[in-house]
Amino acid sequence: MNNFEDIAEPVSPSGRYFNTQVLCAYVFGFLESEVPIEFSQAKYLFEDVFLPINPRFSSIMVRDEGGEMKWKRVEVKAEDHIKVPIFPENESLELYDQYYDEYVSKILMERTPQDKPLWEIHVIKYPTSNAAGTLIFKLHHALGDGYSLVGALLSCLQRADDPSLPLSFPSRKPSASPPSKKGFFRGFPSTVFSFLNSISDFGWSIVKSSMIEDDQTPIRSGEEGVEFLPSVISNISFSLDHIKKIKSKLGVTINDVITGVIFYGIRLYMQEINNKATTANSTGLVMLSTRNIGSYQSVQDMMKADSKSPWGNHISFLHVNIPKLSQSSLSNPLEFVWKAQKIIKRKRNSFTVFLIEWLLDMELKLRGHEAVAKHIYGTLRNSSVVISNLIGPVEPMVLANHRVKGLYFTMTGGPESINIAVISYARTLRITLKTQKGFIDEKKFKFCMVEAFEVITKAAMEMPNKSKG
Repeated sequence: MNNFEDIAEPVSPSGRYFNTQVLCAYVFGFLESEVPIEFSQAKYLFEDVFLPINPRFSSIMVRDEGGEMKWKRVEVKAEDHIKVPIFPENESLELYDQYYDEYVSKILMERTPQDKPLWEIHVIKYPTSNAAGTLIFKLHHALGDGYSLVGALLSCLQRADDPSLPLSFPSRKPSASPPSKKGFFRGFPSTVFSFLNSISDFGWSIVKSSMIEDDQTPIRSGEEGVEFLPSVISNISFSLDHIKKIKSKLGVTINDVITGVIFYGIRLYMQEINNKATTANSTGLVMLSTRNIGSYQSVQDMMKADSKSPWGNHISFLHVNIPKLSQSSLSNPLEFVWKAQKIIKRKRNSFTVFLIEWLLDMELKLRGHEAVAKHIYGTLRNSSVVISNLIGPVEPMVLANHRVKGLYFTMTGGPESINIAVISYARTLRITLKTQKGFIDEKKFKFCMVEAFEVITKAAMEMPNKSKG
């Protein structure tokens, strides 16, 4: 282990601060199969598909003679990374759901060994109410961000209708605005407002990360060491076609609709648990990619030196105040969608995300990666909910001839009581709720999210069509 001749590359700054004593973060990807999965198929995936994707999947972090952290290639053994739990045979789907949930709760808390590459594949060969079998990819955040890691997973998959064609994805780029006839003078006020908003949001973010905690509420326990406590995963699936109808009816974006539903569902849950909490100060921390790209690049393109979207961690975050529940919003739940639209539009037109990324880079240079880890940890701890979203493929996929029924993800390592992850796949949008076990009533929380969607749908469908004039 002392031979450093085969070291591939230095560990990136973000790779170092995501793997510290204070912050050890993982991305979990879940692939649900329509047919049972066996160890032999997982081993093929491991040896012939997954490992060749990126040298980091067969490397560990080591410190060289100069004290710098580097990625060192090592021998990788299947039995060290492919985990196949044994559940009782011939049980009901309800019991297998319970075994599955308990197993997932356990692996969400465990850290992978530092003397082996920082990932695992868990093969659930038993049926659940959602799938005939499930593959769980546990990938350390030091290996890359959600874009990189989900892109790596998707490179293992093929289109079900025609494997020779590449997967396609919904565009993430907003539609282009028509050119201004008045040029500079017409755009000047909006530029000034964008600048002022960016500075204001950036200043608030610094204060929020370091000094001001959200109120303790039914969605934020404020306990020390929440990241070490058990959590529960639950999922909600919505039809993308259904969401698009709401979007068209209201003249907003899909993101506006989903954000409005999430915020409304959160406030409904808070009201259910404690009516006084509906007006508490609660913040959602939205994790964002700083990549200026509309869809996934191939892993090969990400690995190129001149890539427009290189492999690694390119993330930032924004604090978003969760709108409070009022009598008017109870009678007109669409207010949450309008408020979400207003918030998202303002944030999109600012450059706060890039200022925060710059701040983390400066802090890294001046104070080191442990200080940045503490900054990110404090940011997460002072917020109530962490929200992230990724786009998934439009077409159904297969993995080694196994048709993929469902796809979802979550993240661990932070001290938040609720983590919400959103991803699209085929004609479905999946919302994954990771909640603190014993503190959050996950069934009631899930029910409130579904209720929020149904109430907003009903209100939207009763509205006259949005005029385009």
